[in-house]
Amino acid sequence: MLRLLLPLLILASIVGYIGKNRKFGFWGYFFLSILFTPIVGLVTVFASDKRPAPAAPAA
Repeated sequence: MLRLLLPLLILASIVGYIGKNRKFGFWGYFFLSILFTPIVGLVTVFASDKRPAPAAPAA
């Protein structure tokens, strides 16, 4: 069981790290990768939009 769980968690962490600046952030893509597969999570990361830059404060 551990032989299957550890690689899944490692791959899901990598997908989450790649998606940390995307729409759902690290945790969103991490859990998506665990729920489905890291391949589906990676495809979702590349298909999603980047987070918008924070608006500059008005002067």
